Amino acid sequence: MTETQQRPERPPVRARSGRRPIPPLVFLLVLALAALGVWWNVLKQDAERQAAAAAVCSSAAAAIPSLDPGTVTVRVLNASDTKGRAGQIAEALENRGFVVSEIGNDDVNREVTGVGEVRYGKLGVDAARFLTLQQPDVDLVQDTRSTTTVDMVIGPEFGRLASPESIAKALSTQPTEAAGTC
Repeated sequence: MTETQQRPERPPVRARSGRRPIPPLVFLLVLALAALGVWWNVLKQDAERQAAAAAVCSSAAAAIPSLDPGTVTVRVLNASDTKGRAGQIAEALENRGFVVSEIGNDDVNREVTGVGEVRYGKLGVDAARFLTLQQPDVDLVQDTRSTTTVDMVIGPEFGRLASPESIAKALSTQPTEAAGTC
């Protein structure tokens, strides 16, 4: 026997070409980029949705509460040069259902300009914001009082109270909280 006959025959080995499988790698790269693009859009849309929900909640929080005027206690103070103005405004507020606890001159050493001010403490935020419906151009001024009583301070440019129709319209056109979003 010769040497070639003693060896078992093996299938011939293909020579390596040194190439890598490029098409599958390209396919995987394209697939990964497509998945990345989809996730990018999903995350962007979610961020936009959250921003829209936050905007709705903030506008609903900024809405003036609709209160019963009988639950709002007001001190009417005159900071203008017109005598008797606090009494006139106090009577008009009482006719609208507000509880007027005091009528007088403003004794705070602070110059009130424009239409006037609504002064309130921490507990009177909603009452003060509701009172601004009666005279929309007044300034809100928070102080350190610990009661829900608010002060309507009449300034030199105070005209008359807003009409009940304009107040109802202002309350009806406010943004409201979407159910369950805040």
